[in-house]
Amino acid sequence: MQFNQPDVVVVGGGIAGASIATVLARGGIRVLLLERQRAYRDRIRGEYMQPWGVLEARALGLEDVIRSTRAVDARYSVAYDELVDPSAAEAGKRDNANIFPGVAGGLCASHPKACQALADEAGRSGVEVVSGAAEVRVQPGKRPTVTYRDGRTVEVRPRLVIGADGRSSTVRKQAGIRMNQIPATHMAAGLLVEGAGKWPADQYTIGVEGDCMFFVFPQGDGRLRLYLCHANEQATRWAGRGGARRFIEAFAGLRAIPESLGLGLVTPAGPCGTFGGDQTWCDEPFADGVVLAGDAGGYDNPVDGQGLSLALRDVRALSDVLLSSGDWTTAGLRPYAGQRAERLRRMRRVSTTYAAFMTTFTDAGRVRRARLYGASRNGADDLRLALSAIFVGPDRLPAAAFSDQLHDAVLA
Repeated sequence: MQFNQPDVVVVGGGIAGASIATVLARGGIRVLLLERQRAYRDRIRGEYMQPWGVLEARALGLEDVIRSTRAVDARYSVAYDELVDPSAAEAGKRDNANIFPGVAGGLCASHPKACQALADEAGRSGVEVVSGAAEVRVQPGKRPTVTYRDGRTVEVRPRLVIGADGRSSTVRKQAGIRMNQIPATHMAAGLLVEGAGKWPADQYTIGVEGDCMFFVFPQGDGRLRLYLCHANEQATRWAGRGGARRFIEAFAGLRAIPESLGLGLVTPAGPCGTFGGDQTWCDEPFADGVVLAGDAGGYDNPVDGQGLSLALRDVRALSDVLLSSGDWTTAGLRPYAGQRAERLRRMRRVSTTYAAFMTTFTDAGRVRRARLYGASRNGADDLRLALSAIFVGPDRLPAAAFSDQLHDAVLA
């Protein structure tokens, strides 16, 4: 379907962009979706959805679309760690199906496949999808202008532009929207591997050994996404042609994870990349005729895996505003902006505390982490309140759960 003048242009066809394009089109809005890639590539993140994010996908009518990529339920978590005997970690296996009725835990999916499935769904819903859109230029205003190249130069004048073009958003920069940043305290690196048939397909792990925090997330068909978090000073630790091999050797050498689970037998199935653990946000993620969603408007520290869930929450919040009101001005968008700012503030507080527990690779850090594990086993109420948002999201807990007083107390 071709539109001369769409109501909305969405720039960026990733999880957030393709999702909101679909939801708006289902609501009767004419949408043009611009994606610069012709084929989605492995971005080395954005592949684990917390249980609360599964509920967001369900509320948007997109859960089945994501599951169609052969996504797997990460029902169980095992806290392998240098401070815990592997047998004790396995005995304490957590069943995440107990968090929400009808949600079998977190959801693991290939990011490129999920993006493609959502973009395809957008097309089926009536969105005009342009892949390979180059040189996108946005001029904000009461009636914004968007130009792009698709073999020829095309200009459209929608009512609204939604920037969903990721962390380095060009829409944000062209619209003059200011972003705040808290510098990273650590780096994260990831690698997709295959040949992991011995790893349970419904189990993930997060733990620490030596100078690294490690993550293992299943993707089905014998594939795993492996991550390591480490100090900023080691940004080039996995660089170069031998980076992926060294990365796998680091996992194979972990004593906290039983050798029988076969991490020493895996081989690379994608690139090995490193990215920062910074935190960003926009006080006002909008300008005249422009609004931001997903990472374009700010993102949390990846240490507690909130990216996908927060992106889908943006989609639901923004689409609710646009579908329920004809006021798409900056005044009409302020409720979305205010709610979003508070969500990100709350998750910054939680991820900062969690990172302090899990990425402080010192003797003092190990003592603190040992307290965390002990308190978790004993069901400490203050700790549960401080960290529950990781699983249930920032909107289901009282404001006290995100207070500096509480978080300083659990870290003290």
